[in-house]
Amino acid sequence: MSAVNDTKSNSAVFLLTGIPGQELLHPWISIPFCLMYVISIVGNSFILFIIKSDPNLHEPMYIFLSMLAITDLGLLLATIPTILGVFLLNSRDISLDACFAQIFFIHSLQCIESSVLLLMAFDRFVAICNPLRYTSILTLSRVGKLGLVFVLRSVTLIFPLPFLLKRYQYCRANVLSHSYCLHQEVMKMACSDITVNNIYGLTVAISTMGLDSLLIFLSYVRILKTALSVASYAECLRTLNTCVSHLCAVLLFYIPEIGLFSVLTYRFGHHVALHFHVLFANVCLLVPPMLNPIIFGVRTKQIRDRLLRHSKL
Repeated sequence: MSAVNDTKSNSAVFLLTGIPGQELLHPWISIPFCLMYVISIVGNSFILFIIKSDPNLHEPMYIFLSMLAITDLGLLLATIPTILGVFLLNSRDISLDACFAQIFFIHSLQCIESSVLLLMAFDRFVAICNPLRYTSILTLSRVGKLGLVFVLRSVTLIFPLPFLLKRYQYCRANVLSHSYCLHQEVMKMACSDITVNNIYGLTVAISTMGLDSLLIFLSYVRILKTALSVASYAECLRTLNTCVSHLCAVLLFYIPEIGLFSVLTYRFGHHVALHFHVLFANVCLLVPPMLNPIIFGVRTKQIRDRLLRHSKL
């Protein structure tokens, strides 16, 4: 295969990869991927519809949930063209500019999702550790400002990445090992020194998802301490039960390759099999957006009741 020689060449492309050695099965593999996309889009859209249509749900907890649903929809839209293109249509070519744009959207939306999970942890922290001041601390105005600040943080930190990649010439093999573009992989194909990108990318990961995960952990330490101080065992369980949905969303995001594991594996896990990278990356990118609306729909009474009400119509 020809190498990519110049980032400014209109004909320069990267080649995306499906499951290595299973090319004949790609049309069949595309079926579960299509189902996951449909379930994810319908589930998140329905969550947004329910929250928007019910004034009783215009509260901080549900606003944060709607932010999570919007972010998940964004991730789905950023990856649908290439993932289904590879598995369903065998369309592997992606131009450098399109690849750099996808890198920006995927990584910025991941950072935004991490921020939303942190805001949801803060919501649970205030509700459990300082319930009397909940309404005065988490006003709708403050919730909107917090959301805007974290979105700007993510976009500002990720915005330089495509431009840092665009300044390189790419003279190595142009075959990516995934069906979508990631900064960690694309930068390794440059024929120049990538120290700046490597350091900047790791710094961004630590200062966003790394810091967010640490703050979420510390929040739950305080939440657990407060819950255990409650005299009644039943009351303690009831308090912790309000955090189950959020904890599931946090684990779905941070444990798989989408979170910190991805960054550490790409930089330090050179002995991890390529099949593991590809399968885990594709599945873990699609599973959280699919399961988040299911988890919150089942675990949140107000949303569950409205789901049942709409299903009877």
